[in-house]
Amino acid sequence: MRIGIIFGGVSEEHPVSVKSAREIAEHLDADKYEPFWIGVTESGAWRLCDGPDPGWEGGGRPVVLSPDRSARGLLVPGRGEFEVIGLDLVLPVLHGKLGEDGAVQGLLELSGIPYVGCDVQSSALCMDKSLAYVVAGAAGIPTPDFRTVLANEDVDPEPLTYPVFVKPARSGSSFGVSKVTRREELPSAVRTARRYDSKVLIEGAVVGSEVGCAILGDGPDLIAGEVDRISLSHGFFRIHQESAPEIGSENSTVTVPADIPERTRSRVQEVAKAIYRALGCSGLARVDMFLREDGTVVLNEVNTFPGMTSYSRYPRMMAAAGIPLAEVVDRAVASALTGRS
Repeated sequence: MRIGIIFGGVSEEHPVSVKSAREIAEHLDADKYEPFWIGVTESGAWRLCDGPDPGWEGGGRPVVLSPDRSARGLLVPGRGEFEVIGLDLVLPVLHGKLGEDGAVQGLLELSGIPYVGCDVQSSALCMDKSLAYVVAGAAGIPTPDFRTVLANEDVDPEPLTYPVFVKPARSGSSFGVSKVTRREELPSAVRTARRYDSKVLIEGAVVGSEVGCAILGDGPDLIAGEVDRISLSHGFFRIHQESAPEIGSENSTVTVPADIPERTRSRVQEVAKAIYRALGCSGLARVDMFLREDGTVVLNEVNTFPGMTSYSRYPRMMAAAGIPLAEVVDRAVASALTGRS
């Protein structure tokens, strides 16, 4: 199978995407797939390269993905003409803006090439945390108390109950997120969030544990990985902003399988599946939640293409459930080829 693997991108999560692509490269079955690596530089240039190895940004050939369905694949410019490389499927190993928000997915819809992961609608919906909360809440799933602050809108800090979290509404990982414990800190936190998005979310803190669940598949046939739990010594979880995340975090420990009762674990998995379905997800996603002491499971956020690095939570949760990364890729590819009309 000729598979195009897009990685890199122009979002703040560019380095994480490259690491995810390297991990996938190590586990890709060469007997099943012929990979064509498309690296997107931080400035947005597309390069057909040998893989996500160091130095790929400076090499390779310019390439574009054809939106013309009569040329289903890549166009590589040459001397006065284009070489067409046909593709059977695309695996967009992209995180954050222009990767998980429906932009690339829209281009792939135009191209007519099947692709792994959520479609345009669910990608855009999950990327905007405020919209995801509205839809999940309408489906009966608990969410944090929240309000949105639009561009150039002032916010009155007085009525808020502290602590609150201030975050970009449409950004990945924990970039631009601040925990605010006093009203005097709010303006600075809003300015920080606006560095990543003009739309800002102010979220009431949820008292409880942070848990997550990896989901794989479509429709009624969903596979849930093991649940994990994040323990914090201080601050909040921000693994992709650590200086050396491969060797651990300075404030967090991730336990998988989560050290919670079996009945609670099953409840978290079922809520994760319900969230995945309510938001229209397909292929794969990681559902992050809060677990309150009374057993209530509250939505935090959904990552429609979660990190696949050596230290990422999604592959660790799937591996703990007996599904290694190579099999995750196989199942996601099969889902992409059969699960979307």
